[in-house]
Amino acid sequence: QVQLVESGGGLVQAGGSLRLSCAASGRTLSTDVMGWFRQAPGKEREFVALISWSAGSTVYAASVKGRFSISRDTAKNTVYLQMNSLKPEDTAVYYCNAGAAGHSYWGQGTQVTVSS
Repeated sequence: QVQLVESGGGLVQAGGSLRLSCAASGRTLSTDVMGWFRQAPGKEREFVALISWSAGSTVYAASVKGRFSISRDTAKNTVYLQMNSLKPEDTAVYYCNAGAAGHSYWGQGTQVTVSS
């Protein structure tokens, strides 16, 4: 069992920056990949970014590539999402996801609102 707790969401103006954090606890030894998804009101949940836990390899959605950066701190079992040049269309609830031992775990989500 893996527990995920997100933090760092908030309200920012367009063009601003925000950093999200996701702290993993519990049975994290077998964690293979961690990532971020987001869901805007009335929209389906979409992939944002992921990172391989051991190698640090990253993958980004086309909509955020060049603006967002995912990273991890292995000692703290924490993954980050640095969001720069934010746009109003980035407004959504952001969810942390972890893949471990063949299972998928989700955090509770953190709200990001970007004003125009």
